[in-house]
Amino acid sequence: MVYTVTLNPALDHAVYVSHLETGAVNRMNREMFEVGGKGVNVSIVLNELSVKSKALGFIAGFTGDEIERRLSEKGIASDFVKLKDGISRVNIKFKNFTENGVTETEINSDGPDISDEALAELFVKLSAIEDGDILVLAGSVPHTLPKNIYEQILEYVSGKNIKVAVDACGEFLTATLKWRPFIIKPNFDELGEIFGERPNSVTEAMGYAKTLQEMGAKNVLVSMAGDGAFLLNEQGKTFFCGGCKGKVKNSVGVGDSMLAGFLSGILDGDTDEEYALMLGTAAGGATAFSDGLAKKASILDLMKVLLKEHGEKTQ
Repeated sequence: MVYTVTLNPALDHAVYVSHLETGAVNRMNREMFEVGGKGVNVSIVLNELSVKSKALGFIAGFTGDEIERRLSEKGIASDFVKLKDGISRVNIKFKNFTENGVTETEINSDGPDISDEALAELFVKLSAIEDGDILVLAGSVPHTLPKNIYEQILEYVSGKNIKVAVDACGEFLTATLKWRPFIIKPNFDELGEIFGERPNSVTEAMGYAKTLQEMGAKNVLVSMAGDGAFLLNEQGKTFFCGGCKGKVKNSVGVGDSMLAGFLSGILDGDTDEEYALMLGTAAGGATAFSDGLAKKASILDLMKVLLKEHGEKTQ
């Protein structure tokens, strides 16, 4: 079983406009609501790839109920801690389409306060994780939770034989490395946040990935936007996959989709890491070329192209 932890899930309200002008009344062309949050995104894309998961985290109020309902509607299991006060956040994504492509402007809210009692309840739910499971820790940490919450979670499950995937920013990521996570997934901007300078080349990014591995990560998956991704595996070997070709419509959830695709590839029973990297790249591309998160048909279409480009492999 895959367990995804999203400490601050949301409803994402995507608003499509032909021109966004501040200080004026803007008319939308259309709108779309979707469940959001990095771990939740991983669960949704895993579900598209026929991998079952259970979404954990905190929800509150009528927006929390809607998050739970929408996941259930998709056939995704959840076991959220339901907070007594507040509401789960609503994030607004303005998508402005121009001749040069799409410009995205995001307004993300803080979310509800989380009490010590609610946090203790989350740990009770985490006790259901068993040997052989995968635990995904992804996304930001609410201001009312301890900054070392990811460390606390990894210490709590450290006695179990599980694979841990971490997709977080800055110190929230680096603090988990002493627990030897199975895989981490930074992008170039996140590498820059960690090391103080954004890599100017793939070679520099590879050096940063090697340092993160020396700090404790077993595998490092680095997403490079339109240039694809590379994987530095536990044995020190590097695999590359070029980016998918298509018209970019969306940047929200692309990295989460890549992580979901990679994990799905590993869970296929095929230990070919290059195959898993390609599936992750296809999933990220499918989200980038869609209005929302990737659908299975789009992922498989892009995967076929990547397999041709990189040589046919047996699934």
